[in-house]
Amino acid sequence: MTEEEIKALDKEVRKLKRIASEWASQMHDLVEDRLPAAYEEIPGIAKSTYEACQAWAEANRKLTAAGSQ
Repeated sequence: MTEEEIKALDKEVRKLKRIASEWASQMHDLVEDRLPAAYEEIPGIAKSTYEACQAWAEANRKLTAAGSQ
């Protein structure tokens, strides 16, 4: 992987981490402010949070692997 590709991947990892953090924040807000009345929102927010974390983990794994080459 070229240095340019590694920089682009690092930028993508940071972006995906921010997105995952935003979903986690929504989950926190749901728990802190809207439960138990908004319990039906749990599955959707949890799924989106999980998927965002998976996307970050995959990109981070690629970045880590690229750095060790």
